[in-house]
Amino acid sequence: MIKQRLGAYARLMRIDKPIGTLLLLWPTLWGLWLASAGRPDPLILVIFVLGTFLMRAAGCAINDWADRDFDGHVARTQARPLAAREVEPREALYLATGLALLSFLLILPLNRLTWLLSIPAVFLAGSYPFTKRFLALPQAYLGIAFGFGIPMAFAAQTGSVPALAWWLLLANILWTVAYDTEYAMVDRADDLKIGIKTSAITFGRFDVAAILLCYAGFLGLMVWIGLRTGRSAIYFAALVAVVLLVADQYRRIRGREPAACFAAFLANNRIGVIVFAGLVGDYWLG
Repeated sequence: MIKQRLGAYARLMRIDKPIGTLLLLWPTLWGLWLASAGRPDPLILVIFVLGTFLMRAAGCAINDWADRDFDGHVARTQARPLAAREVEPREALYLATGLALLSFLLILPLNRLTWLLSIPAVFLAGSYPFTKRFLALPQAYLGIAFGFGIPMAFAAQTGSVPALAWWLLLANILWTVAYDTEYAMVDRADDLKIGIKTSAITFGRFDVAAILLCYAGFLGLMVWIGLRTGRSAIYFAALVAVVLLVADQYRRIRGREPAACFAAFLANNRIGVIVFAGLVGDYWLG
C-alpha cells in the first residue's frame, strides 16, 4: 500500500517523465554559464540543479490539481494520479507546498536579490495551469515560468540582473512557445472538446508556420547574444546543429500526426543539450 502511494506521488511529480525538468534546466544553465563566464560557483550550480527538479515537481502537482476535472477527458492524461483518483486533491496541494518550501530553503545561502526573485518565480509556476482557461497563448506564460531561472541565475552569480538576462529569457519564451505548441498539437482535439485554450488552437492552420517563426526568433536572439558576448565558432557551430534539428522537427510536425508531434516535442531536449554544450565548449576551448 505504501509502495503504491509513493509510486502515485512520484508520478504526480513526473519523476518518471524527466523531459519537463530538462527543458526547465537547460535555459537555467545557459544563464548560469553566461553570468559566470563559464565558471559558475559550484554551490550555486548544485542549488539551481536541485531547485529546478523541486520546482518542476511542485509545478506538476499544482498543474494536475488545477486540471483534475479535465485530465480524465483527455486520452494522454486520464491515467494521471489525480484523474485516476489514486491521490486526493488536498494531497497534491500539500505535496506542491512542501516542494516549494524545500526550494526556498535551498536558496537561503544565496543573496537577497535571488530571494526576492524567487517570489515571482513561485507565483508563475503556481499560476500557469490556470492561464489555460483564459489566455490565447498560455505557452508564452509557460515560457516566462520556465525561463525565470535565468534572471535568478544571474542574480545568484553576479548580484544583478543585466539586460542580457532578459534577452535570454525572451529567447527562451520563443523556444517554449515553439516546443509546447508541438506538445499542444497532440491534444488539440480533446482540448477543443473541453474548452482549454492552447497555442495550437489559437494558431489553427498556421500552427506549423508559427512554430517555425518562433524557432527563427529564438535562433536569431541566440546568435545576437553570442555576438554580444563574444562567443567563438564553437558556440555558433552548436546553433547550426540546432537549425538542423529544427528542420527535422518540421519534417515530423508538418503532417500534424499526434505521435510525430510528440516525438518532435521530446527532441527539444537535444536542442537544450546542444546549446549548453556549445557554451561549455566555447568557454573551455574557445
